[in-house]
Amino acid sequence: MRIQVLGPVRAWLGDVPVELAPAGRRAVLGLLAMAGGQPLSQAELIDALWADRPPQSAANIIQTHVKHLRRMLEPGRTSRSHSARLPRVGDGYALRVSADNLDLLRFRQLLAEAATARQNGDPRAAAELFAEALGQWHGAPLMDVPLLAGHPKVVALAEERRAALGRYGELMITLGAVSEALPALEEAAAAQPLDEAGQARLIRAYAAAGRRAKAFATFHDTRRRLADELGVDPGPALTAAHADLLREPGDADAAPAPAARPAPPAPARPTPAQLPADVPGFTGREEELAALDLLVTEDDEQLTAVVISAVSGMAGVGKTALAVRWAHRARPRFPDGQLYVNLRGYDTEQPMTPEDALAGFLRALGMASGDIPAARDERAAAYRSLLDGRRMLVVLDNAASVDQLRPLLPGTASCAVVITSRDTLPGLVARHGAGRLVVPLLPRDEALILITRLIGDRVRDDPAAADDLIGRCARLPLALRVAAELAAGRPGVPLRDLVAELADEGRRLELLNAGGDPQTGVRAVFSWSYRQLSPAAARAFRLLGLTPGPDIAGYSAAALLGTGVAEAGDLLEVLARAHLVQQAAADRFTLHDLLRAYAVNLNAEIGDGDGAAALDRLFDATLFTAAEAMDTLYPAEQHRRARVDRPESPVPPVGDGAGAQSWLDRERAGLVALVAHAATHGRPGHAVRLTLALLRYLESGGHYPEAVAMHEHAVRAARLSGDLAAEAQLLTNVAVMDVQQGHYEQADGLLRRAVELARSCGDHAAEARALGNLGHVDQWRGRYDEAAERLQEALALCRLTGDRAAEARALGNLGQVYRRQGRDEQAAAYLSEAVRICRRIGDPVGEGYALVSLGDVARRQRDVRRAVRCHRAALEIFRRTNERAGTALALDGLGASTHDTVFLREALEIFRQLGERAGETRATNSLGEVLTTTGQPKHGRDEHLAALALAREIGDRYEWGRAHAGLARVAETLGDADAAGRHWAQAWSRYAEIGAPEAEEIRSIIDRRQSSGTTPH
Repeated sequence: MRIQVLGPVRAWLGDVPVELAPAGRRAVLGLLAMAGGQPLSQAELIDALWADRPPQSAANIIQTHVKHLRRMLEPGRTSRSHSARLPRVGDGYALRVSADNLDLLRFRQLLAEAATARQNGDPRAAAELFAEALGQWHGAPLMDVPLLAGHPKVVALAEERRAALGRYGELMITLGAVSEALPALEEAAAAQPLDEAGQARLIRAYAAAGRRAKAFATFHDTRRRLADELGVDPGPALTAAHADLLREPGDADAAPAPAARPAPPAPARPTPAQLPADVPGFTGREEELAALDLLVTEDDEQLTAVVISAVSGMAGVGKTALAVRWAHRARPRFPDGQLYVNLRGYDTEQPMTPEDALAGFLRALGMASGDIPAARDERAAAYRSLLDGRRMLVVLDNAASVDQLRPLLPGTASCAVVITSRDTLPGLVARHGAGRLVVPLLPRDEALILITRLIGDRVRDDPAAADDLIGRCARLPLALRVAAELAAGRPGVPLRDLVAELADEGRRLELLNAGGDPQTGVRAVFSWSYRQLSPAAARAFRLLGLTPGPDIAGYSAAALLGTGVAEAGDLLEVLARAHLVQQAAADRFTLHDLLRAYAVNLNAEIGDGDGAAALDRLFDATLFTAAEAMDTLYPAEQHRRARVDRPESPVPPVGDGAGAQSWLDRERAGLVALVAHAATHGRPGHAVRLTLALLRYLESGGHYPEAVAMHEHAVRAARLSGDLAAEAQLLTNVAVMDVQQGHYEQADGLLRRAVELARSCGDHAAEARALGNLGHVDQWRGRYDEAAERLQEALALCRLTGDRAAEARALGNLGQVYRRQGRDEQAAAYLSEAVRICRRIGDPVGEGYALVSLGDVARRQRDVRRAVRCHRAALEIFRRTNERAGTALALDGLGASTHDTVFLREALEIFRQLGERAGETRATNSLGEVLTTTGQPKHGRDEHLAALALAREIGDRYEWGRAHAGLARVAETLGDADAAGRHWAQAWSRYAEIGAPEAEEIRSIIDRRQSSGTTPH
């Protein structure tokens, strides 16, 4: 017996075809075949065949189909004997067939063999296996069973084939046999005209085949299609293919014909250059540098795995200096750039998370903040994709564990990774094949060369004292530099006297550290240098050690020290010259973790309370600057944030919106650390207020890991201080972020808890906000009656407290719910009242959002003039107040009302920049509808398919149903009655799930089609 599902569903006994007859029977066989031998329950089969409207006899129909299939596939079996091919398993069935006799299993088996051949370095064998695998296909999967065309497994099968086509094409290009792969690549590109990776493969294939004019034409066609239909420029894959094409020489007769419109120059891929400055006066380490050189050789093109080197050693031994020195020497080998991050693995407060490191790398590689995924695995996948095929060096400094590192490892053999850590990272060596390099203490002769360079003749005049100094510094480069700087600053003092002072200090520290500390000598060097500082500089060093973040800027240092900015800058320069702080970037300074620990110990020893006051100043100044930045970026929301008094300490001017955004981006890691420190060191008010102030920035920028971390600390602080109202507000914030990521169940639980907390402390405002968001969650989940009930409760509380702004928001949300239910008159009444209140209290942004919803209601009522009037008024408000999300919503409504794609493309671009996935889904569907209405159904189909994918991803069932309805209209326009029927059924199902009024309208369409015979019953 042989079965085929990659194409029409077919079966053979030997060479004799089996007549499977009705579509339902072929559907049952196809579903069981796709299960790959695993059983399917009756419920699963019923759901696949009839979705939400199974007939009462559904189980009997399936049993009949199975009975006939058994008879056809096992003709010699008696009616009462056990079926070997289609046995009953539980309340369902399984299809027992070997991989050789089912094309789907054979296809997957061949792909696995091809992957193994490729991994083993045999690309020709891999290509042959890919070709054989693709030869299993005879059309779209289950192509003669249209009712399963939208089934997730069928859609996934088509994606498997497209991915295999891409891998096969890449191999054939590599093997120089591209002409054999061109038909398959052309087919894949034609099926997915907006798939940039597929178009890029086709361009490279055309170039390899000598068809450069065709390659250029394909690029320009794709670029125009992306601009016209999505309003975006080519991405990295397409841009790289075009750049390669431009670099290739071509014959005069193969030159591309000039485009109708001159193409703008392709945006160059960013070439990051993130390495810190090389260490001045670097000495020795030639053996270690040579060992690193061996990792990346000039003829390393045949590498099949990422080159990783784990550089380990004790604190202060010079691991970072070695890695940075080698990285600068190796830069020519990595023309695509160098990435660097300090993971702060041994920071006492806040090591860097892999999510934050990935976000930084993605931005450096050209990804917009709004496009950075929230989940760690998705960020890691995007990072690997952007590095694919590029020759880049990645330096991961100061790592604590393998878990911190794994997401940051590239997936392409053209990259190299250098890691520094105090740990030897055995898991990295065992699992990832990392080369290990342990950095020993600086050899005595190299240590002597170093201090001779730094101190000069006094070393040569008294070699015994120099040797003693090297021993006192434990041959650690960090300690040697600190000691040498002190000696250089006291040129008249003999070296022997300085070493004697160091010995005395060392004995004192040894007495203070009972049990002996192997690094007592190092601390003695620090203390020796520290004692030479002026009182102001010594105090500055002690206080800088208390800084919670990874580094500190000039204004923050001034606040911490209680000085002016200029004086703080002078003190930082003094400490930098003494090697007690390091300049990390312009106006940013950091402490080596050994020096930070020493400074913290000094504060504990002195115990004068100056540290607590310094941190209070730092927190106050940071909170005020954060509030100023938020008011600048989001002026329409000032009334929702608590006012913060200007501190006496100097604060940086945030300037315009760009300046405010830049300050927040620079300080983000430090802000997270500040909240964590405040929550755990007796400053719960600062933790709560700073977190509440920053919510909108973190939310709109997609910085969910940082937002979650800050809120976890702030919630803990609120609980410890017994601030139930703050806890309720913070839980509501977390729920809002969960909603934006589609985590509705999680958000529901948090909001219910927030309501309880607010009620227990009698905070009606917090209760109203939590109830309003509960209603919002119910609306997203299609529970409109529950949503209306929650929002009515919130409205009553807002009126009780006299909060007119909150009352207007509740009215607006109620209007949206009633609009979704088709209660247009009621919706318009609530929304009009919201507009009146907003105008009365001077809330233009609230007025704009209510006007957008009023315009949507008018459009539903086919009152186009009123709809346009509302959307234009909202657009004017939003542009005046710089409310970008509202601007996009108004543009969407205006474009949908006037059938103008220019408005819709502008809305899409804004939503994408903001990372507003719900708005992007709405605008994409609107664009699809307008394109279909204006005679461009194929382009409309592409937009609805994109909206469908987005809606599924974020769980927006309303836009999900809207996308299917749009696809149904496209299919009808193109004369594909079967596809139209399938999409009308899917649209009805989605709308009916959430009780949307559109369900009734679509039910009527389906009934009319069935009665006219257009759609099978």
